[in-house]
Amino acid sequence: PMWYGEGDDMWFIDGEKQASLIGTGTEDLFNTAWCPKEPYQHIYFGYPRVNNDVGFLGRTHVYRFFIQDPVFFETGLKATIEHGHNNCLTLDLATVAYWYQDKATAVPAIPDKEGRKLKPMVNNVMMHKWRHEWRKNKGNKADLWGNE
Repeated sequence: PMWYGEGDDMWFIDGEKQASLIGTGTEDLFNTAWCPKEPYQHIYFGYPRVNNDVGFLGRTHVYRFFIQDPVFFETGLKATIEHGHNNCLTLDLATVAYWYQDKATAVPAIPDKEGRKLKPMVNNVMMHKWRHEWRKNKGNKADLWGNE
Protein backbone atom coordinates (compact mmCIF):
# COMPACT_ATOMS: atom_id res chain seq x y z
CA PRO A 1 0.00 0.00 0.00
CA MET A 2 2.18 2.78 -1.28
CA TRP A 3 2.07 5.34 -4.08
CA TYR A 4 -0.33 4.43 -6.87
CA GLY A 5 2.05 5.54 -9.63
CA GLU A 6 4.40 3.81 -12.05
CA GLY A 7 1.80 1.22 -13.01
CA ASP A 8 1.74 1.32 -16.79
CA ASP A 9 -1.57 1.57 -18.59
CA MET A 10 -1.92 -0.98 -21.40
CA TRP A 11 -4.48 -0.89 -24.17
CA PHE A 12 -5.37 -4.07 -26.05
CA ILE A 13 -7.32 -3.19 -29.20
CA ASP A 14 -9.64 -5.58 -31.05
CA GLY A 15 -8.47 -8.78 -29.35
CA GLU A 16 -4.75 -8.10 -29.33
CA LYS A 17 -2.64 -10.50 -27.26
CA GLN A 18 0.02 -7.84 -26.75
CA ALA A 19 -0.94 -4.24 -26.01
CA SER A 20 -0.39 -1.81 -28.87
CA LEU A 21 -0.53 1.21 -26.56
CA ILE A 22 1.59 1.15 -23.40
CA GLY A 23 1.80 4.17 -21.13
CA THR A 24 4.62 5.32 -18.88
CA GLY A 25 2.86 5.17 -15.52
CA THR A 26 -0.48 5.69 -13.82
CA GLU A 27 0.52 9.15 -12.65
CA ASP A 28 1.24 10.16 -16.25
CA LEU A 29 -2.03 8.69 -17.56
CA PHE A 30 -3.93 10.97 -15.17
CA ASN A 31 -1.58 13.97 -15.58
CA THR A 32 -0.49 13.87 -11.93
CA ALA A 33 3.24 13.26 -12.40
CA TRP A 34 4.14 15.45 -9.43
CA CYS A 35 1.40 14.04 -7.18
CA PRO A 36 -0.21 17.25 -5.95
CA LYS A 37 -1.25 17.53 -2.32
CA GLU A 38 -4.37 19.53 -3.09
CA PRO A 39 -7.31 18.73 -5.38
CA TYR A 40 -7.55 20.19 -8.87
CA GLN A 41 -10.04 19.73 -11.67
CA HIS A 42 -9.78 20.26 -15.40
CA ILE A 43 -12.41 19.60 -18.02
CA TYR A 44 -10.61 16.43 -19.24
CA PHE A 45 -8.66 15.25 -16.18
CA GLY A 46 -8.46 15.90 -12.48
CA TYR A 47 -7.48 14.96 -8.98
CA PRO A 48 -10.68 15.77 -7.03
CA ARG A 49 -9.73 13.92 -3.85
CA VAL A 50 -6.34 13.72 -2.21
CA ASN A 51 -5.21 13.35 1.38
CA ASN A 52 -3.85 16.83 2.02
CA ASP A 53 -1.63 15.66 4.87
CA VAL A 54 0.12 12.87 2.97
CA GLY A 55 -0.70 13.59 -0.67
CA PHE A 56 -0.89 10.43 -2.76
CA LEU A 57 -0.83 7.98 0.17
CA GLY A 58 -4.19 6.59 1.20
CA ARG A 59 -7.34 7.19 -0.84
CA THR A 60 -6.92 9.14 -4.04
CA HIS A 61 -9.45 9.86 -6.78
CA VAL A 62 -8.37 10.69 -10.33
CA TYR A 63 -10.25 10.93 -13.62
CA ARG A 64 -9.48 11.28 -17.29
CA PHE A 65 -11.78 11.73 -20.27
CA PHE A 66 -10.26 10.81 -23.64
CA ILE A 67 -12.20 13.44 -25.59
CA GLN A 68 -9.23 14.95 -27.40
CA ASP A 69 -7.28 11.69 -27.68
CA PRO A 70 -9.76 8.83 -28.13
CA VAL A 71 -8.63 5.22 -28.38
CA PHE A 72 -10.32 3.83 -31.50
CA PHE A 73 -11.37 0.19 -31.83
CA GLU A 74 -13.75 -1.92 -33.91
CA THR A 75 -14.66 -5.05 -31.93
CA GLY A 76 -13.25 -4.68 -28.43
CA LEU A 77 -11.04 -2.69 -26.11
CA LYS A 78 -9.32 -3.94 -22.99
CA ALA A 79 -7.56 -1.36 -20.82
CA THR A 80 -5.43 -2.40 -17.84
CA ILE A 81 -3.35 -0.55 -15.26
CA GLU A 82 -0.52 -2.24 -13.41
CA HIS A 83 -0.37 -1.95 -9.63
CA GLY A 84 2.98 -0.18 -9.43
CA HIS A 85 5.85 -1.02 -11.75
CA ASN A 86 5.32 -4.56 -13.07
CA ASN A 87 2.41 -5.15 -10.64
CA CYS A 88 4.66 -5.02 -7.57
CA LEU A 89 2.29 -3.08 -5.27
CA THR A 90 -0.65 -4.17 -3.16
CA LEU A 91 -3.35 -1.66 -4.10
CA ASP A 92 -7.11 -1.60 -4.11
CA LEU A 93 -8.12 0.11 -7.36
CA ALA A 94 -11.62 0.75 -8.63
CA THR A 95 -12.50 2.04 -12.09
CA VAL A 96 -15.49 3.37 -13.99
CA ALA A 97 -15.67 3.45 -17.78
CA TYR A 98 -18.09 5.39 -19.99
CA TRP A 99 -18.38 4.78 -23.70
CA TYR A 100 -20.58 5.35 -26.74
CA GLN A 101 -21.96 2.47 -28.76
CA ASP A 102 -24.37 2.17 -31.65
CA LYS A 103 -26.81 -0.40 -30.20
CA ALA A 104 -27.91 -1.72 -26.83
CA THR A 105 -26.29 -4.87 -25.47
CA ALA A 106 -26.29 -6.80 -22.20
CA VAL A 107 -23.71 -5.83 -19.58
CA PRO A 108 -22.75 -7.57 -16.32
CA ALA A 109 -24.92 -6.90 -13.28
CA ILE A 110 -23.87 -4.05 -10.98
CA PRO A 111 -22.69 -5.20 -7.52
CA ASP A 112 -25.22 -4.79 -4.73
CA LYS A 113 -24.97 -1.96 -2.17
CA GLU A 114 -22.71 -4.00 0.11
CA GLY A 115 -20.38 -4.75 -2.78
CA ARG A 116 -20.04 -1.03 -3.61
CA LYS A 117 -19.07 0.20 -0.13
CA LEU A 118 -15.85 2.16 0.20
CA LYS A 119 -12.97 0.37 1.80
CA PRO A 120 -11.80 1.69 5.20
CA MET A 121 -9.64 4.80 5.00
CA VAL A 122 -5.95 3.98 5.04
CA ASN A 123 -3.56 6.50 6.54
CA ASN A 124 0.21 6.86 6.32
CA VAL A 125 0.77 5.31 9.78
CA MET A 126 -1.01 2.11 8.74
CA MET A 127 0.99 1.97 5.52
CA HIS A 128 4.28 2.18 7.38
CA LYS A 129 3.13 -0.55 9.78
CA TRP A 130 2.19 -2.79 6.85
CA ARG A 131 5.52 -2.07 5.17
CA HIS A 132 7.37 -2.88 8.40
CA GLU A 133 5.55 -6.22 8.71
CA TRP A 134 6.19 -7.02 5.05
CA ARG A 135 9.91 -6.27 5.43
CA LYS A 136 10.05 -8.32 8.63
CA ASN A 137 8.48 -11.29 6.83
CA LYS A 138 11.06 -10.92 4.03
CA GLY A 139 14.03 -11.05 6.43
CA ASN A 140 14.34 -7.30 7.19
CA LYS A 141 17.14 -6.86 4.67
CA ALA A 142 18.48 -3.33 4.38
CA ASP A 143 17.86 -3.20 0.62
CA LEU A 144 14.12 -3.95 0.89
CA TRP A 145 12.06 -0.89 0.12
CA GLY A 146 8.58 -2.37 0.37
CA ASN A 147 7.37 -2.20 -3.20
CA GLU A 148 9.52 -4.90 -4.78
